[in-house]
Amino acid sequence: MDIHALAARGSKVLAALTIAGATASLLAGCDKKPEGDAAAGAGGSAAAAASAAPAAAKPGQTIALLLPETKTARYESHDRPLFEARVKAQCPDCKVIYSNADQDAAKQQNQAEAALTNGAKVLVLDPVDSASAASIVMRARQSKVPVISYDRLVLNADVDYYLSFDNEQVGKLQGQALLDKLKADGKGTGTIVLVHGSPTDNNAKLFKAGARGVLAGSGLVLGAEYDTPDWSPDKAQQEMEQAITRLGKGKIAGVYAANDGTAGGAIAAMKAAGVAAPLPPVTGQDAELAAIQRIVAGEQFMTVYKPIKKEAEAAAELAVTLVQGKEPPASLVNGKVPNGKKDVPSILLTPIAVTKDNVKTTVVADAFWGKEQVCTTAYQAACKAAQLL
Repeated sequence: MDIHALAARGSKVLAALTIAGATASLLAGCDKKPEGDAAAGAGGSAAAAASAAPAAAKPGQTIALLLPETKTARYESHDRPLFEARVKAQCPDCKVIYSNADQDAAKQQNQAEAALTNGAKVLVLDPVDSASAASIVMRARQSKVPVISYDRLVLNADVDYYLSFDNEQVGKLQGQALLDKLKADGKGTGTIVLVHGSPTDNNAKLFKAGARGVLAGSGLVLGAEYDTPDWSPDKAQQEMEQAITRLGKGKIAGVYAANDGTAGGAIAAMKAAGVAAPLPPVTGQDAELAAIQRIVAGEQFMTVYKPIKKEAEAAAELAVTLVQGKEPPASLVNGKVPNGKKDVPSILLTPIAVTKDNVKTTVVADAFWGKEQVCTTAYQAACKAAQLL
């Protein structure tokens, strides 16, 4: 089945995952059942699953969460706390070993080794470098520890599961939003700048493929294009400064920025260069708080909201299932993604394009960010105009 068709089913599958009655084997508590009862547990009644209280953890129920960096705000503000809270709810005595690699692949390798030494029985790995992280998977395999590739896919490795969004679709959403906006503004043949993500991140390659598939041949002129090491906003700002010098500050119709950090860097460069307001439309991704405020204020055109709560909680539930030695329900996996080594069983969720018009019905309605967080003193007038207040 085509991956994009499969991805469209992601939200439905995830809804089933997070409802206790639909995933009895996932919510049945922290005691591993005898083999003879496994099938009955997976197929038992929803009421029994929902009423089952988590039992005490057995020795060795330790899960490692290995996140890649802090420059992207979501990891510390959302992924980590949501994951840890869900593990605690599913298995109160399970232990989570948490590490953040600060965009250092060698550091992440050492963190993974330390987690395995300290008894981790499942690795939830969001790789700094999608290629070099294969050595982490190989090391986990030697210890018979399953690996969930979280958000970013580890390449050329025997990964057990991949849990993420349809990342090429993310790029398509960004590219299409930018194209539609420029056409609506009468600038469908204008010059754009493309500020991509880190060349070591496989997701960045997928975002780029999706966006370029929409923008190439659209009538827009691709005036300058950059890959941004480490997803660094500072480096994105420098790239945008180079583009302004090369193309002229009045010649840029729009900016494709792969995430909200690079968007912020590009916007800072344009403001510093004296680009006249309103600024050219700029895309983004991750629905970071600063980006939502920029969207409400009219400085950034759009972002892509990936419901991280669903992603983090699904990863936590899957990790608890694996640390208990159980098999996840067949309904959980809704696709397979090739990573060069195998077709990895995958759980793919659906991303959502966000502009000023739907901030209220997406990130605010989901309580991803509260009105009081978005509408600080500096943004209250903009929030009223956007009907957030």
